[in-house]
Order: sequence, then C-alpha cells, then structure tokens
Amino acid sequence: MPTSTAANSGMSRRRRSAQKDSSPNYQAKRQELLRTAAEVFKEKGFEAATLNDIAERFGTDRASIYYYFASKQELFQALFHDILVDVLDNNIAVAEEITASDEDAPEKLRRLVEQQMTSYEENYPFVYLYIQEDMAQLQLDSTSWGKEMARKTKRFESIVLSVLQEGVDNGALRSDVPVPLMAKALFGMVNWTHRWLKPGMRNVDARQATEAFFTLFFEGARTQDRPARQ
Repeated sequence: MPTSTAANSGMSRRRRSAQKDSSPNYQAKRQELLRTAAEVFKEKGFEAATLNDIAERFGTDRASIYYYFASKQELFQALFHDILVDVLDNNIAVAEEITASDEDAPEKLRRLVEQQMTSYEENYPFVYLYIQEDMAQLQLDSTSWGKEMARKTKRFESIVLSVLQEGVDNGALRSDVPVPLMAKALFGMVNWTHRWLKPGMRNVDARQATEAFFTLFFEGARTQDRPARQ
C-alpha cells in the first residue's frame, strides 16, 4: 500500500532532524546500518538488493531505514561519500611517501600493492563494493564527490604507472612489455580479489596475497628447470 504524502513529508522532517543529530547513539547506528548495507550490496549487487533485504539483515523494518536514508540510492551513495573518500586520500598519501623513498622500483611496487591490499582488508567490504559496481551506471560519477573519487583513483593508478616506468628505465623491470599492459596485469590480480578474498579467510590474508602476487609478477609461474616455449 503506497505511503501517503503526509507520511512521507513527516518522515522527511524526522530524517532531516536526525541527520543534524551528532549523538554517539545515532552515529553508531548509522555506521552499523552502512556496514550492514555494504554486506548486502556486496552479496546481491546494487540492482538485486532491496531495502527489505537490508532491513531484515539489520534486524528492523523497512520504515526504520527511512529514518536514516531516503532511498536505496542515497544509502548506497553514503557508503562512498562517508567512508571511501578518506580511504582513497590515505592510500594516495601513503603511495606518495613510498614513491619518494630511496627503495628500488620492485620494492616500491610491492609496498604499493601491500598498501592497497591492506586497505581492502581493513575497509571490507566498502572498497570491494566500489570495485564491484559500475559507478557510471549508478550515476555516482555525475556528483561532485563522485568525480573527486574517480580523480583520486586515477591518481593512485598513475603513481603505480610511474613506478613501473621507473623500473623499466633503470633496468630493474623488463622493457619488452608495455608499461600500461604491465599495470593492467598487476591491477587485474589485485582488484579481482573482490571475488574471493574476505578478512578472516583461512590461511589467506592481505600480506600473503601480496607476496603470492609478486612471486608470480616478478618471477613467473614457470619452474626454473623447464625450458621456455620457442
């Protein structure tokens, strides 16, 4: 049964009032709701997930969700606006410190990937949700903060590209593979972990995944005593 205009208006007023509420209880509940929603979106995808799904997981009813957010879209956007902007800022700050160090290019790359993987683990499932969903389809890239997030993501990627190029230029990395292709291969390994890596997984964590990726990336999977294909 449709909600009346008067009821909608009343809920909107209560929501606006609540959003001005800085009490620890309100903020804690809001953060708990965001985390619950992120888990549901990660499992079902934005399109398939419903507010009823989120409310059920949160242990409340759909009407109570409207106390915090006006729609599924607004709730989804809040996941990025409230949480991921700071995560991206931190990743860039660490990445810039790494590139300014005196370490060689392979070690810089290892530390960059370790930072990315650790960020995924510490901010699960928020960062993976960003990777998983099509931001353009959800029209998040049309907002000012959405554009800023895209700019920050490209900034981190450009840092990795510059370190790869540094390695090629000084002979630490092979020059017969284009740097952009190397970057795609590296990001492909790292970003695909959104499909299988979850904090608390048995025998696998961010550090172990990083070391495995770099064993493959720098040394390859071929055994030393097996001749290469001609």
